[in-house]
Amino acid sequence: MSSETIERVRDWLRSAKRIVVLTGAGISTESGLQDFRGPQGLWTKDPDAEKLSDIRYYMSDAAIRRKAWLQRLEMLARMAVPNRGHLALVQLERRGTLHALITQNIDGLHQEAGTSPDLLVEVHGTVRRVRCMQCAWKGPMEETLARVQAGEADPPCLECGGILKSDTISFGQPLVPAVISRAMRAAETADLLLAVGTSLQVYPVAGAVPVAHDAGAHIVILNGEPTPFDELADAVLGGSIGDVLPRLL
Repeated sequence: MSSETIERVRDWLRSAKRIVVLTGAGISTESGLQDFRGPQGLWTKDPDAEKLSDIRYYMSDAAIRRKAWLQRLEMLARMAVPNRGHLALVQLERRGTLHALITQNIDGLHQEAGTSPDLLVEVHGTVRRVRCMQCAWKGPMEETLARVQAGEADPPCLECGGILKSDTISFGQPLVPAVISRAMRAAETADLLLAVGTSLQVYPVAGAVPVAHDAGAHIVILNGEPTPFDELADAVLGGSIGDVLPRLL
């Protein structure tokens, strides 16, 4: 990655008025969270772990739910904090040029870093809330995890007795159409799209890249592995996200 490329991208970022950022699991690995599909990803190393994110297994198998609640409890014990990459993106909002931050991540670290909820599009939901699959009640994850710590291995909804899960989109669940529409509208009106730490293999969100390109936006990709849209991009950057983003922003 040459200094000329860095300077060129800096110039685009300075002149852009409507920047859309698309982030994936790669931005959170430097906070200690594993990605899923990378060489050392959670599902790459343990394919059975994918069942915890499959709605069919989750709803039909109490043992899977108990394992999922234990995993969430472990997550709370080692709750990650935002890293330099998350914090660098907040600078775009402070400049007034961040149009939207679309994230495939469910960890809530962008909001923790200071990104406004009004600009954040969480296409797969967030693990920091709980949702009842029967009555649609929602509440903070910490409250339900306190019940798990107290001995409830598979805590039911206190409103209706239904099954609780994190307020995230699992495999087999439909995405929320309004959320996807918002993401695509943002991409259509961007003058620069910055994709960070995402394999760009998960649709429909990966489709934001060609949508922004067709609308005339500069496309900048920062990722540790090649993506299907590298040839479409105006610049492809490698290296540590926590190092590169602060240099750019």
